[in-house]
Amino acid sequence: MKKPAKGEYNPYFERYIGLVPEGDYPEGDYIELLKKNSKDTADFFEGIPAAKHDYRYAEGKWSIKEILNHLIDTERVMAYRALVAARGDRTTILHNMDENMYAANADVSGRTLEDLLEEFKALRRSTEKFFENMSDEESSLKANTLSGLAHYPITARAVGYVLIGHISHHIKTIKERYLDSN
Repeated sequence: MKKPAKGEYNPYFERYIGLVPEGDYPEGDYIELLKKNSKDTADFFEGIPAAKHDYRYAEGKWSIKEILNHLIDTERVMAYRALVAARGDRTTILHNMDENMYAANADVSGRTLEDLLEEFKALRRSTEKFFENMSDEESSLKANTLSGLAHYPITARAVGYVLIGHISHHIKTIKERYLDSN
């Protein structure tokens, strides 16, 4: 599955798609990129000291466990978006995800980082299986999204690349604001 071209997604998502590495794999080897991202993500979170799991670098910011839960929620939402696109459903309008509302309504205080990571791994394996069996033609099909008052089509492959870049974005934030301080 090739990298999506501009015009296959809302320009907002460039911030994530632009983080997906190029040159490491042959053109179209998205599954290898996704699997590497899965492994790198698990390895990264497994390496975070327990003392940092509930750490917040500022009041009102998410803890590391809450960030991982956000990644899980986003994986679920984006996988659904990829399904809508890959099946050629142009009648369903996909709305924005209010990440702060999702986080506010997800209590992770009684969960361990290890438990959250197991959930992420199981969910990601499902995502990998879905994309492994997606044809190039299916990956180019579009769904309709609504962002504010603007409609933006998004292809299934664009969603796939957003999934990788979104995690890269949050890992970078954790490294810079959670692990280099305190």
